[in-house]
Amino acid sequence: MQRIYLDNAATTSLDSAVLEAMMPFLTENFGNPSSIYSYGRETKMAIEKARKSVAKNLNARPAEIFFTSGGTESTNTAIMAAVHDLGCKRIISSPLEHHATLHSVEFCNQHEKIPVDLVKLDEKGRVDLNSLKELLASSEEKCLVTLMHANNEVGNLLPIEKVGELCKEYNAVFHCDAVQTIGHYPIDLKNSGAHFASCAAHKFHGPKGVGMLYINENITIKPMINGGAQERNMRAGTENIYGIVGLAKALEIALADLEQDSAHISGLKKYMAEQIKNHFPDTCFNGDYDGESLYTVLNVGFPHNDKTEMLLMNLDIAGICVSGGSACSSGAQKGSHVISAICPEKEQIPIRFSFAKHNTKDEIDFTIQKIKELL
Repeated sequence: MQRIYLDNAATTSLDSAVLEAMMPFLTENFGNPSSIYSYGRETKMAIEKARKSVAKNLNARPAEIFFTSGGTESTNTAIMAAVHDLGCKRIISSPLEHHATLHSVEFCNQHEKIPVDLVKLDEKGRVDLNSLKELLASSEEKCLVTLMHANNEVGNLLPIEKVGELCKEYNAVFHCDAVQTIGHYPIDLKNSGAHFASCAAHKFHGPKGVGMLYINENITIKPMINGGAQERNMRAGTENIYGIVGLAKALEIALADLEQDSAHISGLKKYMAEQIKNHFPDTCFNGDYDGESLYTVLNVGFPHNDKTEMLLMNLDIAGICVSGGSACSSGAQKGSHVISAICPEKEQIPIRFSFAKHNTKDEIDFTIQKIKELL
């Protein structure tokens, strides 16, 4: 049976060139980077070469790049460091954040009594910058602002430079969850205004289990993990060498091919939206889908009925992989917290279609035809 993968916001396939770059470090170059002999020096050099490559591609300094196990660790580290090391006594976030952010913020609120404010959203789920400014202006305490660059369920984009300017004006610390955008946009970390930025390699055709945390050179935090001198004494534990090499290679490829890949993927998203409108006029699109939106994500709200309730499962049976929301919440019986926050009054079945460079127009035609048969 043909399988069609349209859930690239959850994870992307590993690029063959990335696997090729990783292979030597899975086989003959197996030395521990902390060892002083040649095997160790080879792998240590590979890590530092990867760090320089990532820094160059994101307009940062190598000393600002720290490799982690993924976006969740990076986000947890940034939020906890802002509270424990940088003197943030209040947190400003939004109800649409990834659970890595929301649960960390909830922990700080419940266990450390840090007040939390959520910015207002407009009808499409876009962050109200006036609301953010009001919250910053009214706070007597130093604030941490933690907002995502692009929402993983509906794709809404945040104007991070404007948020960075507001944070600078009110002496706030800014953490940006850039997991969905690094590798998909030409990110300039130096001029973004962010103090922290989170990244995960598997969102841009790199390996799973490796990510990056950008920490601006003007701030100092305590070690993320204790027990060794790895990552310049910031994150103890033997490094995931092949993962780090894979992340750097995947980012290099993604940005080199960005113009053609983004044009192709944007075209697929637009084409699918048109097909949905033509064939299913009683649907809606969640988020700012045709405005300031991630070009890889299209979230469609189908009217709630007996057939649409089973749509996700029936598409899977038909070999079509899509999502009802965040993959990190799969298995949970709760509905999407993002859709609930944007459209609390609508009774709908949200389906997220997310695209990558390998997807084709034929796959979309097949998917539309299958949805027509099912509904």
